[in-house]
Amino acid sequence: MTTIDNHIESLLTHWCLHKNKCQWVLATVIETQGSAYRKAGAMMLINDLGQFFGLVSGGCLESDVMRHAKQCLVSGENKIVTYDMQDDSDISWQLGIGCGGMVKVLLQPLLESNQYLQLEQVLKLLKQGLPVNYHVNAGDKLADNTVLSSDYDSDANRLVFTLAPRVKLIIFGAGSDAIPLVNMAKQLTWHVNLIDSRPSYGRKSLFGQADNIIKASFTELSNHPEILAADIAIIMTHNLTLDAKALSLCQSLNLKYCGLLGPQHRTERVLRIAKMTIDALTTPLFNPVGFDIGGELPESIALSMLSQAHACVHGKLELAKQHNVLVKRGFKNAV
Repeated sequence: MTTIDNHIESLLTHWCLHKNKCQWVLATVIETQGSAYRKAGAMMLINDLGQFFGLVSGGCLESDVMRHAKQCLVSGENKIVTYDMQDDSDISWQLGIGCGGMVKVLLQPLLESNQYLQLEQVLKLLKQGLPVNYHVNAGDKLADNTVLSSDYDSDANRLVFTLAPRVKLIIFGAGSDAIPLVNMAKQLTWHVNLIDSRPSYGRKSLFGQADNIIKASFTELSNHPEILAADIAIIMTHNLTLDAKALSLCQSLNLKYCGLLGPQHRTERVLRIAKMTIDALTTPLFNPVGFDIGGELPESIALSMLSQAHACVHGKLELAKQHNVLVKRGFKNAV
């Protein structure tokens, strides 16, 4: 059974498979003020069977949003619902919301007459690994949304949200300590490729959550589509030569983050084997990899590495650089 996580690609994949079996409403957070669990652009899908997929809050608004969604299905029109914890007369107080902010949610029926709000096109682009500029029409009673190449729209009633594809992670090395890394990355809704050519490594029975297990030499993967599409690479083969080959491959990729497991004196040896210098690295190398959060278990190490990689991918690079970044520490050339 396929797990439905909260990533928009997962939600739309489920909806697309069932869109003709029941009636659906798209709920989108279009505005927030003050504290809010989800921000503008968060989406959930609701059907007339009383099911919802995704979240527009921390779980406190969803039941009431579903009630309004039923009204949308009856009227066939859009509806905007505002929850304002700044107003003690608002229903938010009855719902027990404690964040203290305002959340405005747009409800839109998904109908053939409004081209299902272009969600099929959105899904197609996300599956291609492309970000989508999604224009949500909040003005008319029944208006369609559009997918445009530009993030600019002169229509004041249209709000533009960028829907990002899944983060794509490649892990070089399929030892036992990679198991929690794969599992946690999947919990983050990331797409995970595990690479190891060694016969006894990367068994499907241990890495069932990995999207792909690639049994090939690192030197054969320079044109592999999964590798070329990667956002993040973590190198953890525990073998100096294999680490060097993986690092060389990573330097040819357009990565947002590259981490190498092991202490800095070991990384000196990896760089010498790869015949590389720090100055020659096209992608900053994080080593020792991960935030210093304490703990020695593989689960703790996986958490520290994923936290740092997550910070980089989501624009918190300076936060990551406050920690163990090889380049920032002025690591000397190894060759």
